[in-house]
Amino acid sequence: MKHGKKYRQAAGKIVSKEEYSLEDAIAFLKENAVAKFDESVEAHIRLNINAKKSDESVRATVVLPHGTGRVKKVAVVTNAADKAKEATDAGAVLVGGEEIVTGIKEGKIVPGSAFDILLATPDMMPKLAQVAKILGPKGLMPSPKNETVTAKIADAVEMLSNGKKASYKNDDSGNVHQVIGKLSFTAEALAANFETWSESVRKAKPESSKGKFIKSITLCSTMGPGVSIKLS
Repeated sequence: MKHGKKYRQAAGKIVSKEEYSLEDAIAFLKENAVAKFDESVEAHIRLNINAKKSDESVRATVVLPHGTGRVKKVAVVTNAADKAKEATDAGAVLVGGEEIVTGIKEGKIVPGSAFDILLATPDMMPKLAQVAKILGPKGLMPSPKNETVTAKIADAVEMLSNGKKASYKNDDSGNVHQVIGKLSFTAEALAANFETWSESVRKAKPESSKGKFIKSITLCSTMGPGVSIKLS
């Protein structure tokens, strides 16, 4: 992949194989912004797991104290009138019952376009099974594991729509990724978000995973080069 001049200039300032403290890495990213827009700050952790083994998979939900800075469109499927009102009042972009399931099935409601996250009350899960093959591949099927099946609709909509609650899981290479904020965030807010997430990852270590769990950590901005972080 060919990178632009600003990227190459920023990358050239990174000392080869040097690991930065969290504070220095954040400072570097903020001082060497590449894009004209407010870039996201991404954290990538390489784990010592076998991604092909289900008992070594890492999947969890974390609440970031300062959110990600990304606004998410949250839809809610429920047949309960009180929960529907809670969802609407909390800012859900789409609220309904079986008509949403039908809309998804018929292609009138497009997951990933009409909404970024789908919440459901527990009673709606049998109905959503009809569209599991549509939602599943997009990572949008509600699940108790990532807390998108819940009776606490108002809290869930608020936390998810402002990016405070985030779900993550390892990819096929055994890495986990998370947006921890925007370059416009204060260094303190970015550090707090990172520390909260990295601690969540450590706690998610599978019992079957042996030895050193975290192999490496990298921070980068959306358009900028990666900076290696010292492992504590």
